[in-house]
Amino acid sequence: MKIKLNGKHLEVNGNKTILDICKDNGIKIPTLCYHKNLFPEARCRLCLVELNGKLVTSCSTKPIEGCKIVTKTKKILKARKMNMELMSPGISMDKLGNDFEARKIYEEVGLDNERFKPRKNYKVELGDSLVRDNNKCVNCGRCVQVCSKVQEVHAIDFASRAHNEHVTPYCEKTLAGVACIRCGQCLINCPVGAITEVSHLGKVETALKNKKKQVIVQTAPSIRAALGELFDMKTGSLVTGKMVTALRQCGFDKIFDVDLGADMTIMEESAELVRRIKSNETLPLITTCCPAWILMMEQSFPELIPNMSTCKSPHEMLGALIKSYYAKKAGIDSKDIIVVSIMPCVAKKFESTRPELYTDVDYVLTTRELGRLIKKRNIDFANLPDSEFDPTLGISTGAGDIFGTAGGVMEAALRTTYEVVTKKKLKKVEFKNLHEFKGIKEGSIKLRNKTIRYACANGGANIRELLKHKDDYDFIEMMACPGGCIGGGGQPIYFDDETLKLRSKALYKQDSKKELRKSHENPIVKEIYKKCLGEPGSKKAKKFLHTKYKKRSCF
Repeated sequence: MKIKLNGKHLEVNGNKTILDICKDNGIKIPTLCYHKNLFPEARCRLCLVELNGKLVTSCSTKPIEGCKIVTKTKKILKARKMNMELMSPGISMDKLGNDFEARKIYEEVGLDNERFKPRKNYKVELGDSLVRDNNKCVNCGRCVQVCSKVQEVHAIDFASRAHNEHVTPYCEKTLAGVACIRCGQCLINCPVGAITEVSHLGKVETALKNKKKQVIVQTAPSIRAALGELFDMKTGSLVTGKMVTALRQCGFDKIFDVDLGADMTIMEESAELVRRIKSNETLPLITTCCPAWILMMEQSFPELIPNMSTCKSPHEMLGALIKSYYAKKAGIDSKDIIVVSIMPCVAKKFESTRPELYTDVDYVLTTRELGRLIKKRNIDFANLPDSEFDPTLGISTGAGDIFGTAGGVMEAALRTTYEVVTKKKLKKVEFKNLHEFKGIKEGSIKLRNKTIRYACANGGANIRELLKHKDDYDFIEMMACPGGCIGGGGQPIYFDDETLKLRSKALYKQDSKKELRKSHENPIVKEIYKKCLGEPGSKKAKKFLHTKYKKRSCF
């Protein structure tokens, strides 16, 4: 198809939208409601262009043969600015954090004052994981779309009409009163910061000032592949050593690695899988590292409770070991220890309040909160030297590293399960079929004379699809967020899947560099079982490292 774009004759793909054609030709057009992974609803109308003299939304309009498209005229600029003003009355530049898209859009559109008075007066909803402030909401609809179409949770939608239109959980309930799974994908996709995480940062800073307490921090694997983005480092930069140095400079007494907790999880889950296969217990065994998936299961699929592994998530396991194994080894009263988890996930904040866990984790900070803490301390993160985790609970394997990406838990489990059952070394440590960037991945492996069929899903919609065929498998991994923990609701805001691919690649790179790449090879894991727990699946292991689940109402 031939068109004329800003006076230039072009031959283009007529199946593409005008917005995509403009992007292909290096022409920047502001958008707010548009997201490449979501259906273009053209709600914000900031992407206006002229098509044969008529204003149209470029995100939802395709060109016609021989048309004339113009992207920058006084008429267009005036309309874009007016639409932005009408969407967000009362929201000025100084009220928008740098984390969110809208600040850049305000600058592009030229909106620098508050011409219209705000008409909203909503009560801010403070939950256990998320904060919703509808006074900041511009009704772009991205949170609604990701909740309904990507996650298939349907916890929020639009209510009312005209200037009273607003996003809300059904029946005007709170998020805690509906089937919200606390995945935080609404937060990741909100361009104006109307949804944010419940912050534990102030409490952590207070704890760091308390000289009577030993404040111990543990960091999840995906943090090291994403934290650098908050300091303008290249996407997918591995910043493990800099992260540890920064945490020491922030004042934490000990820095431990959640990867060790991941290794412990694998030891327990592998033992659980082998036991179920041998004794013909309920299969498939389903992993339980993701608290958002656990909530989805308890609310929507409680019949799966017998299928669920009873293992706590890695940071909860390590929290328990810090206040038992480490406390005894260091000669410290567990009451004098404060455990802080740095997580890619807002659902972990909810998880740390679950009474079933008897949690030993006191506070949870997201990757973004850690970034704020480092900036508040005026630490030049990008130029920090590398340092190592404290060795007592800081030695981990490559299997622990890949927990941060979808399919990683499954691969780590298979590495150990194969060698424990067959007593043979894996010829190929990496399961390349699980490295693909797909919503559902599957495969099989032979353990002696039995073929184990496995699958993993990431993203709520993909989880629901996989569950339709769950009986085809023996072992299943579920991660609620797209891409797994690398795309968690507590991670730096990202705008396309390429970011997730680069973060995932960084974790696989870290794994490949490790001398130890299987959980059962970890010397600290061996020592913990020898001196404290006995063996995987023992009564003592179940006391410290396992939990239970219950059916929850969707209301």
